[in-house]
Amino acid sequence: MTAPNHYSFRKATLDDLPLLRAWQANPHVREWWDSDEPYDATDLADPRVARWIVSIAERPFAFMQDYIVHGWEDHHFAKLPRESRGIDQYIGNPEMIGVGHGSAFIGARMMALFDAGVPVIATDPHPANQRAIAAYKKLGFEPSGSARETRWGLILPMLARQ
Repeated sequence: MTAPNHYSFRKATLDDLPLLRAWQANPHVREWWDSDEPYDATDLADPRVARWIVSIAERPFAFMQDYIVHGWEDHHFAKLPRESRGIDQYIGNPEMIGVGHGSAFIGARMMALFDAGVPVIATDPHPANQRAIAAYKKLGFEPSGSARETRWGLILPMLARQ
């Protein structure tokens, strides 16, 4: 596995939209990510969400976002402490799946968020996405309640604290 400091995160831009659309068209992404509505300029400008292109050796391979959980009145993580962040991500390049990059780059971003003072990081995989749940548990996430339906779909709420 690659060391966390070998991953780079840069803000997603309008120039990345074709790459994101291509990644979201892959079956392994479509299975868990709502890709029927690809991002647009308005999404990228939303101040509640930081969207990242993740690279290794200057080769983009994944998308990640972290967001203010208090940015939506009805968000299922809105009761978390102030400054808490939620995360979502996917590996877009199928060649990079199953070799340890997921937990490594997620861990690197978690470290940056905790270093910035974030008290809790939340994530909400689909309860049937066992690969994601296993990766999150490896990184210290624990389920926070049972699976439930939200306006974003069926989720298993999970939390990590520093």
